[in-house]
Amino acid sequence: MKLIAIACLMMTATAGVLGQPGDSKLVSTIAAAVDADHDAALALLERVVNINSGTMNLAGVRQVGDVFSAQLRTLGFTTRWIDGAPFNRAGHLVAERARQGPRVLLIGHLDTVFEADSPFQRFERLTPTTARGPGVIDMKGGDVIIVSALKALARAGVLDRLSVTVVMTGDEEDPGEPLDLARKALRDAASAAAVAMGFEDGAGDPRLAIVSRRGFTGWTLKVTGQPAHSSQVFTEKVGAGAIYEASRVLKEMYDRLSTEALLSVNPGVLLGGTTVDLDGPHSKGTAFGKTNVVAGTAVAMGDIRAYTRDQLEKTKATMRSIATTSLAHTSAELIFDDSYPPMAPTDGNRRLLAMYDQASRDLGLGPVAPTDPRAAGAADVAFVADVVPQVIDGVGLMGRADHTPEETADLDTLASQTRRAALLLARLAGQD
Repeated sequence: MKLIAIACLMMTATAGVLGQPGDSKLVSTIAAAVDADHDAALALLERVVNINSGTMNLAGVRQVGDVFSAQLRTLGFTTRWIDGAPFNRAGHLVAERARQGPRVLLIGHLDTVFEADSPFQRFERLTPTTARGPGVIDMKGGDVIIVSALKALARAGVLDRLSVTVVMTGDEEDPGEPLDLARKALRDAASAAAVAMGFEDGAGDPRLAIVSRRGFTGWTLKVTGQPAHSSQVFTEKVGAGAIYEASRVLKEMYDRLSTEALLSVNPGVLLGGTTVDLDGPHSKGTAFGKTNVVAGTAVAMGDIRAYTRDQLEKTKATMRSIATTSLAHTSAELIFDDSYPPMAPTDGNRRLLAMYDQASRDLGLGPVAPTDPRAAGAADVAFVADVVPQVIDGVGLMGRADHTPEETADLDTLASQTRRAALLLARLAGQD
């Protein structure tokens, strides 16, 4: 009888911790668990920021991965390193802890934009609530929040009620090629997930989270014309020349696409003349021509930022249509290079954000609204958005000036963002 009574008491306690939204016991349990790890989380943040992990510093990326791998193994995760040699990068950390509960995918990245030769290398505490450092918010702070939230769930006795996969990529800032291979591990991890959360810094405002991201597709416009003496331009024999044709295509793209909501189509490089030498990977080149010669070649490069796959495909079709109606004696060709896919604002994503918002309110941290997709650049979470039913992103450590030597974290958001994420995950653990 005594054993039965103890078992009943344990079941009652667990049921209280796994309560529904508004359950004050769950809220206080998670908050206390996060607070208990706060000093360790700050120390971990400083440690990993002080390891250079610029994307092409392959050893440094692997070293940061080893640090997080060790942290996750202490929580019972099985970890493995996906070798990045086939796509010319360091690789990725994948950690799994399979249980019976909902399948959750947590996404981070290990690399930064600051390579080994950058002068910006160290974590520096500026004030009690701010710190500057390479990758401190983009996104080593988010990686720390992942680990700290999982530690809080373990302390609260909730972690066993979830099946969690953590993927921290090693090339988010400069993805390897081929891209399909570089993101295979992430896509594989997403195949069975019900929920995915990305821990980028997002808009830098804890009152916002991301349910929709615009993707990134590069494009190149190649134009040829009939070279001739400039006195013959516009004639029936010579026609318009390559530069006029390139200008026509770009102008029509502006006229037909510039007013569409949440769409950006930008030409970033334009060269034209008798000959053109374009260095595409470095977005630079040279052109030779004369004022008295009709241009024989023109080339432009740019990108498309669309927020749904349907918008992206319609935009491509419009651009192709524009390019095929060429001026006399010219031809234009468009080549597209799909990189980061769009993340559409689905009902599932909105439901997950609603849960995150409720967790924030119950913690006394205020509401969380969706970020404007125009303020949300491309990120790894987009590669799983068409596979996982519910996805949010931008819930990592907040701050300002990422990708610059002034990258600064608001350290107050380390605990608050961890609390939000941990409470949401705890409530997911309480669902069937």
